[in-house]
Amino acid sequence: MSFSKFPLWETGGFSYLRRLMNSKEEIAKVPAGKNEAGSKQIVMSGIRPTGFLHLGNYFGAIRNYVRMQEDFECYFMVADLHSLTTHPDTKELKSNVHRVLAENIACGLDPDKAAFYCQSHIYETSELYLYLNMLAYIGELEKTVTFKDKVRQHPENINAGLLTYPVLQTADIILHRAKFVPVGKDQEQHLEMARNFANRFNHRYGEVFPEPVAFNYNQELVKVPSLDGSGKMSKSENQLATLFLADEDDMIRKKVMKAKTDGGPTEANSVKPDYIENIFGLMKLVSTEDVLQKFDADYNNCTIRYGDMKKQLGEDMVNFIAPIRNRVNSILQDEKYLKDVMEKGAEKARVSAQKTMKLVREAMGLTY
Repeated sequence: MSFSKFPLWETGGFSYLRRLMNSKEEIAKVPAGKNEAGSKQIVMSGIRPTGFLHLGNYFGAIRNYVRMQEDFECYFMVADLHSLTTHPDTKELKSNVHRVLAENIACGLDPDKAAFYCQSHIYETSELYLYLNMLAYIGELEKTVTFKDKVRQHPENINAGLLTYPVLQTADIILHRAKFVPVGKDQEQHLEMARNFANRFNHRYGEVFPEPVAFNYNQELVKVPSLDGSGKMSKSENQLATLFLADEDDMIRKKVMKAKTDGGPTEANSVKPDYIENIFGLMKLVSTEDVLQKFDADYNNCTIRYGDMKKQLGEDMVNFIAPIRNRVNSILQDEKYLKDVMEKGAEKARVSAQKTMKLVREAMGLTY
C-alpha cells in the first residue's frame, strides 16, 4: 500500500486539517519500538503489485521498511486485492506478486523478521472490510481524491471496489491493530480516513482499534525527482525519466544521459535551476561525497561539464542498481522459496488477524 507511492496502497474535512497541523508533534512522540508494556509496537504497510519498483520507491519507502523490521512488529503486505480495482485481468498477477516479493527482499526486507504476506491469503481482511463498509458513507467515499482521480483516468471502469478503496485500506491497517503506518505527508489525507473509520467503529461498538498514525523515524521522506525534472519518479508515468530497479546497465546510462540540462551557469555561485538541482539530488543518493563536492565546485566556478557529470552519475547508478537487480533475478528463479515466503508471512499475519476478528465479533455481538 505508498501504500507509499505506493499510494497508501497507491480523504477528510476539519478533522484532517487539525491533524495535519499536529502531525509533526504526533510523529515526534513515537516511542522507540516498544509500548509501555514492553511489547513491540505494530507497523503496517502495503505495496500494490502493479509495476516495477523504482529508485523513488527504494529511497522513499523500502529503506525505511528495512530499518523498521529491526525495531517494530512489522506487517508488510502485497496488495493484490487492491490491484484488481484498476487491473482486473489476473493473467500476470502471480508474476507481478512474485516480483514485488523479490524486489523487496533483494532490497533488504527479511521474511524472518517481518510478516511479508499476500493480501488475498488473509481471508479475515475481507470480513473486516465488509463490516467497515456498513460504517462508510457514499458521500464521503465519492469525495476522496483517489476515487475522483481514477474516475477521470478510467471512466470505463468505475467499480464499487474503486469507490470503497479507502475502506479496504482501513481493513488492511486495523486488522493488525497497527499503530504506525509509514507514509509521506502527501498521503496523510488517506490515513485520516482510516482513523475516521476506526474511530467510528470504536464509537459504535466499543474500543477495539488504536488510531493509526504516520511514522517515518522523524525524518523527511526522500522524494526522488524524475530525470526530466517534471516531478517524482513514477511506476506508470513517463517511464523514460524513471530509474527502475530492474533496468539493465545500458538502459540506466541511457536514461541518465537524457536528463535535462542547459548551457551551464554564467555567473559564479548562481542558484541552480530545479532541473539541475534534481541531478545533484540524484547524485547525493548514490555518489560519494567527494564526487558531489567536485561537481558542485565546478558549477559554482562556471566550469561544469554536464556530460561528464551525467556519465559519472550513470556509472554510480549502475553500481547501485545492478546488485539489487541481480539479486531480484536470482530470487525470481526460486519459485518454491517465494511460495514459502508467502506461506510463512500469511501464517504470521493470520494469527494477528484472527485475534483481532475475535475482538471485533465480540464487540459487535456476532457471537451467537
